[in-house]
Amino acid sequence: MTISDEKVVSLSYTLVVDGDVIETVKEDKPMRFIYGLGYLLPAFEEKILGKKVGDDFSFTLSPAEGYGEVDPNAIVELSKDIFKINGTIEDGLLVKDKVIPMQDSQGNRVNGIIEEVMENSVKMNFNHPLAGCELCFSGKVVDIRQASDKELTDGLYGERAASACGSSCSGCSGCD
Repeated sequence: MTISDEKVVSLSYTLVVDGDVIETVKEDKPMRFIYGLGYLLPAFEEKILGKKVGDDFSFTLSPAEGYGEVDPNAIVELSKDIFKINGTIEDGLLVKDKVIPMQDSQGNRVNGIIEEVMENSVKMNFNHPLAGCELCFSGKVVDIRQASDKELTDGLYGERAASACGSSCSGCSGCD
């Protein structure tokens, strides 16, 4: 069996960015996803299409193929007042490099990284943490099987059903 649409694929891999290992997924606890349903970066899926169990892979994705270039418009200065709950800001909340989940004006969940804390405001970066980076992947195909009808409807971990009902499941699968 080869990697193609609607197959459950299990991979082990190492992700290297700027010479640093960012993530390692081992064979005994592989990353699993359903190919062709948008779980991973499209360019990543293209690079592993047609591989078989036991095949190795190694490739680099450009920023355009990964999480895009850094968008200077996604770095904004926000008033400290928006971080107040009952009139106060929680101790330890506003710390450089801390990731804070927030909502955009359309109600979508976005993560912001604190770049700078000033007297009355906070500079936050809403770019993906790997925006602007080349992503170097190397790994191995651990397993491939046909996805069940239930998995195609609900996802591997029920994440499609959870997102449809508005749940904020923290146990869902994903590459990012």
